[in-house]
Amino acid sequence: MFKLQIKYLSFFFGIVSILSFFNILYSYYFNLYLNLDTYYFTLLASFILFITFFKFGKYDIKSNIFQKILTIFLGYLLIPLVLSIPFYFSIYNLTFSNSFFEAISGFTSTGFTVFDNIKLIDQSLIIWRSSTQWIGGLYFLFSIIYLIDIYDDSFKKTLTNYISFNSSEILKQAAKIFILYSSLTIMIFIILNIFSIRTFDSLNLALTIISSGGFLPVNDLSIIIKENAQIIIFSLLMLFSFFSLFFSYNLIFLRKKNINFFYEDLHLLIYLVVVVTIFFLFFSFNFDFFINLFAIVSSMTNIGFSLNSGQENLNFIYLILVIIGGSFFSTSSGLRFIKIYSLFKFSLNQILSFSRPKNVFMNKLIFTKINFNLDEINKYFLTIIIFILSLFILTSLLSLSGVTFVNSFKLSILTLMNTVNSSIYGLKEFDFYNLQLFSKYCIIFFMIVGRIELLTILLLIKKFLFKN
Repeated sequence: MFKLQIKYLSFFFGIVSILSFFNILYSYYFNLYLNLDTYYFTLLASFILFITFFKFGKYDIKSNIFQKILTIFLGYLLIPLVLSIPFYFSIYNLTFSNSFFEAISGFTSTGFTVFDNIKLIDQSLIIWRSSTQWIGGLYFLFSIIYLIDIYDDSFKKTLTNYISFNSSEILKQAAKIFILYSSLTIMIFIILNIFSIRTFDSLNLALTIISSGGFLPVNDLSIIIKENAQIIIFSLLMLFSFFSLFFSYNLIFLRKKNINFFYEDLHLLIYLVVVVTIFFLFFSFNFDFFINLFAIVSSMTNIGFSLNSGQENLNFIYLILVIIGGSFFSTSSGLRFIKIYSLFKFSLNQILSFSRPKNVFMNKLIFTKINFNLDEINKYFLTIIIFILSLFILTSLLSLSGVTFVNSFKLSILTLMNTVNSSIYGLKEFDFYNLQLFSKYCIIFFMIVGRIELLTILLLIKKFLFKN
């Protein structure tokens, strides 16, 4: 019965085929023949899987949530497996583990890399790295639609004006998101070019910005971004992965009709302004305003880019911003702002009701203007608990493998929140290439866990423990 779900994955293997073909053309045009054969292998493998999954897979409208979760999890294994082919067969002699690690890191939009010197990598392979993040961001948005039943009705209502959640129209909705996602990518690419960032860098950065990824076409972003105007525009562009995809669409094309429908995104905007204001009132010290603004936005969007080492004493503040995350229907990771805000508001209302029991306190979820649903609140609390447990487990495993406790803790947060290990978190020089095999696969697993929502893990555990 599970085989009936694989047809949904054919759409993404088709995209991998297109990306492979693009890299072949790019390599021929610029005479980049070092890794050309690898893209032929990838094109062949992805096209065969596309045809196979499309031909033999069928739609199962009555599929249960357990089957859907396994389908998404399968995609997070199979698609990166194909994406790892150019890394494995390249001239850089990467092992299968390192190749798969690089592909998973890209596909989950995390940004950890086994390459220590990006400027020595063939340009076509740099584009391929960025492409893995781009398709990973698209797959993540698809997974939200596909697994919408595990989320709350308030989330679903936010998207009903744009997307149908009819099981028979999943691929149609994926195509709609693909068009919008691609359009925003092209727009980011054009804007970066306008601000004097060379075409090759603009292309790679556009692919990673929209996907909330962390791969760079160079070793240090400060090589590309030097002027304050570039820093400001780059910070604004990163917000495309912070707000809902449709909210961004409405703002760009001035579709005022449904703007007020995005209560979460409007409050995210307030959250952004408040954080920036507080930061510069109390933590800015004598550091550059624009560089610190960049670090804040980068952390809030889960991209993790940095322009310098920043303030070491603020590493954990940046990590807190990483944990909170962005909008529900965005490519950013984190626990999600709406969950944190709702729990805070609910807890505050409960405290007030205890202190003044005669008063009536309306427990309203401000984003949907409805009363709190205790089932939803319980889900939010469970998400927090699962995150803490996952953080404890991964930190312990990394510490046992020889990584220092502080680095293990930071790395675990970044892994679960799918954020690159840049200098603003004090982990820029971490060596993934020589990391123990056990630790490497632990990180691989938890990168996937962080991307598919921690709540899905609880549902899987529940299914295995209570089969009835």
